[in-house]
Amino acid sequence: MKTERLNTDILIIGGGTAGCYAALTISENSDKKVLICEKAHIKRSGCLAAGVNALNAYIVEGRTPQDYVDYAKKDADGIVREDLLLTMSQRLNKVTHRLEQLGLVILKDENGKYVARGNRNLKINGENIKPILAQAVEKAENVQVLNRVNVIDFAVKDNKINGAFAIGIENDTFYTIDAKAVIIATGGASGLYKPNNPGFSRHKMWYPPFNTGAGYAMGINAGAEMTTFEMRFIALRCKDTIAPTGTLAQGVGAKQINSLGEVYETKYGLTTSERVYGTVNENQEGRGPCYLRTEGITPQQDDSLIRAYLNMAPSQTIKWIESGKLPSQQNVEIEGTEPYIVGGHTASGYWVDTNRATTIQGLFAGGDVAGGCPQKYVTGALVEGEIAALSAVNYVDNSKQGSIEQSDIDKHINEVTGFITKKTSPYTTEQLEEAMQTVMDSYAGGIKTNYRFNEKQLDIADYKIKQLMSLVSTLYAEDFQELMYIYELKERLTVCRSVIAHLKARKETRWHSFAENLDYPNKDEKNFNKYVNSRLENGEIKIIIRDLVQGGKEYEHIN
Repeated sequence: MKTERLNTDILIIGGGTAGCYAALTISENSDKKVLICEKAHIKRSGCLAAGVNALNAYIVEGRTPQDYVDYAKKDADGIVREDLLLTMSQRLNKVTHRLEQLGLVILKDENGKYVARGNRNLKINGENIKPILAQAVEKAENVQVLNRVNVIDFAVKDNKINGAFAIGIENDTFYTIDAKAVIIATGGASGLYKPNNPGFSRHKMWYPPFNTGAGYAMGINAGAEMTTFEMRFIALRCKDTIAPTGTLAQGVGAKQINSLGEVYETKYGLTTSERVYGTVNENQEGRGPCYLRTEGITPQQDDSLIRAYLNMAPSQTIKWIESGKLPSQQNVEIEGTEPYIVGGHTASGYWVDTNRATTIQGLFAGGDVAGGCPQKYVTGALVEGEIAALSAVNYVDNSKQGSIEQSDIDKHINEVTGFITKKTSPYTTEQLEEAMQTVMDSYAGGIKTNYRFNEKQLDIADYKIKQLMSLVSTLYAEDFQELMYIYELKERLTVCRSVIAHLKARKETRWHSFAENLDYPNKDEKNFNKYVNSRLENGEIKIIIRDLVQGGKEYEHIN
């Protein structure tokens, strides 16, 4: 193993949507040196890797940023940071126009105006959206990209970040990276729970399987305050292919129906969690399977759907073709996915202020890893990347760089060396990962229990996750690719513990399916119309209950 020490002004961890835009923003607004560490390759990494066919956060004509805040707040039943939503919404259109300038094709009508899809969405040709961002970053001044470099931990002393530690997956190198400020943009967490499809198809899921909660885990272990991990996200998807359903619901107006042909979506509600809950309930009560009703749509709509899914989820188009029946000839069966922790759709993530500063000095968060601001989607992640970048530049201008202690470097080198020098292990990383998913599925509200849980089950889940965490040190890596898998497992286990603690702390059921607590089946506005936050202290997760930030007020840290 080689060792190398790097120095930069601002380190960006994660070269996805928020990370790329943060780098562009810094390059265009300062002379600061930027280093992006991306464990895959920046051209096709992050949630945009395969492209998207719409921008789901945009202020269309006749709407205002406050309208978007109100929509997101309603969908999350009040548990949002209104200050974060507003500062995001105010910049959505600006970053959209910037994307278009970079080369993204946004569909327009005969008058040259963007073609809207609903009240907040724009249609795009977005297969190459990530290569467009990556190309802009590669041209940016003072920006260096390290592909296939996986950051494994922060370097934090006295609640101030001084850099990070990383491994070069293809060059067998251990990196110590000194930085004056750090932007974490690693995305959310998938793979915590047992997925819909087993074996060879287990990675056919809603959220990218390579998003392991790395940023969350590093923050948790460093003592950062985190928020709302109990607001899990469960997507309603096309059965088996796990393809998006929004294109059917919004594109052709498909309603959710049960096997009797009854429209049930209005019976349960139209928020994201209620759509999933209604589907679970209809199946449980014997009226399944459930579908999106597409029978009878026009040939033009058939063609539109075939093309749309070929662009973003080809397996669904292939399924239609293989069956010999177009959407107009058969309804599309739907199901819920396993739960994910993702701050771009729900409010899970770092507790940040309006500058996207975390509670660790010098550490800023943007995109799915930042909490409190749900429904941000692609454009919201771009905005948070921009805000975090400008805040990081200001921080660097007004603070002194700390140093990473040699004892901290030695500790991380010894840990890495331990994993790659052992020659035997009683377990494989994959075995422990499957065990983790089984525990979460059975005891922490996975698909097996229809997303429901009680406190006794959560206690069992926490006990078993701790057991698995103690076994990680026995693992052995043949090479640095396998070493990365060990760290990804560690990250997921760390996030699992926080999810369990948050699910247990919110003693109510505010979001059906997302957090269905059988011991507390009703909503408790008196005690839990609040944020459930947490911080790791002496190895235990301390729960912090905070009042809502409402009515134009802003929350700012007092570090």
